[in-house]
Amino acid sequence: MKNSIKLLGLLSFLLIGYFNTSACTGIRLIAKDGGVVYGRTMEWGAFDLHSRVAIIPIGYKFTGLTPDGNNGKKFTVKHGIVALDMLGKDYLADGMNDKGLTVGLFYHPGYAKYPEYDKTKAADCISAQDLTTYILSQFSNIEEVKAGMKEITVIGVVEKAIGIVVDAHWMVTDNSGTSVVIEFTGGELKIHDAPLGVITNAPNYDWHMTNLSNYLNLSMFSVEPKNLSGVKFAPTGAGSGMIGLPGDNTPPSRFVRAVTWTQSARKIENAKEGIYEAFRILDNFNLPLGPDGAEGSGAGHNKDIMRSSTIWTTAWNLRDMTLNFHTQHNRRVRSINIKAINFSQIGDEIVHITIDEKKEQDILDITPKFK
Repeated sequence: MKNSIKLLGLLSFLLIGYFNTSACTGIRLIAKDGGVVYGRTMEWGAFDLHSRVAIIPIGYKFTGLTPDGNNGKKFTVKHGIVALDMLGKDYLADGMNDKGLTVGLFYHPGYAKYPEYDKTKAADCISAQDLTTYILSQFSNIEEVKAGMKEITVIGVVEKAIGIVVDAHWMVTDNSGTSVVIEFTGGELKIHDAPLGVITNAPNYDWHMTNLSNYLNLSMFSVEPKNLSGVKFAPTGAGSGMIGLPGDNTPPSRFVRAVTWTQSARKIENAKEGIYEAFRILDNFNLPLGPDGAEGSGAGHNKDIMRSSTIWTTAWNLRDMTLNFHTQHNRRVRSINIKAINFSQIGDEIVHITIDEKKEQDILDITPKFK
């Protein structure tokens, strides 16, 4: 009996940890003038991912990772890249190339199933860790992405830093505002058109889209007062149109909220104004540290300064070509002008920029001086 109780407790722990691991949220906004903004949050609660801004020059050479090592597909960067990496490695989590194409990697546990690795075809293989880099370096728009994805094999490779295969799916957006979600289901490549420009985590993207049918009652307009048996009932305040909006942090609930907030967002004139709106919306998805906060939360082995499970938030302006971001330590928005970078003349190596010189809030003291 005791052994059965212990086993049940272990299974409960594993299941809770498994289904509470996904937390990143991505959105896309399109302005009245056609300008496009893509943004996302990055959550990980166990330790700092030590992300850096990575600037990758044209001509830089990569070799895809396989279970046998660095013997996968060799590819050369055609389009310069600005991205945020993770784990102190050249694994890109979020980025844009010099053609205004953006890619975000999102965790997809329990549903990502890559093709089996065939070592005789290693020269055509890359790992999930490589895919963001590959897409950004090779393609300039969604049509090229759709065609090019058929020419490679993406396989699962264990990442030593976390001890598991990187189960992921990706949202790709070009500067026309067209978005797709790339998934691997049952060992097969699936490319879903993503007209709403929203992504979270598990289950699969088409399930999330079907689930939206359960929330057709949501509205940006307040509910009208009603008379019941001669008694008048009216909303107690603003927001009654959103009654029924799921408020938990599971991927399905966040997907519904992300669609709701982007579809009901104020009309933006241009992408520059869209950066403000993207950050406003994404701030709704910030997650605290704690046992149910985000991937790895509550692990108890954190030696880094962590103030949030949301490590950083990005907003990419695909028309003006800028990266804008803030972090868990400093919510001052920092920006990089991608148009100002000559990717053919920055040297032969990847340039890395620390995202937090100091892990503290940049606060402007406006206390007046009195004589």
